[in-house]
Amino acid sequence: MTFPQFRKYTNSKSYFKIISATQWEEIQLIGSNAFLTVFEVKIMPDRNFLNDMLANEGNHWAVIDEQEYDYIKDKIKV
Repeated sequence: MTFPQFRKYTNSKSYFKIISATQWEEIQLIGSNAFLTVFEVKIMPDRNFLNDMLANEGNHWAVIDEQEYDYIKDKIKV
């Protein structure tokens, strides 16, 4: 698998940039606020979450392209 990969929740409330097999960043939209968080895989639940995102386990994520992710990131100025 090549990185980065990009996903969003199907409700468009969170956008993800999967940087590597051990790191991702999330832009979380809550009301008119936006939060950018960088995650480093250190425990098994984090690894499982990352793998679930990549495999779209449970159909919670939609694959997006880098342009859509960057548009959201630029628009909200996180």
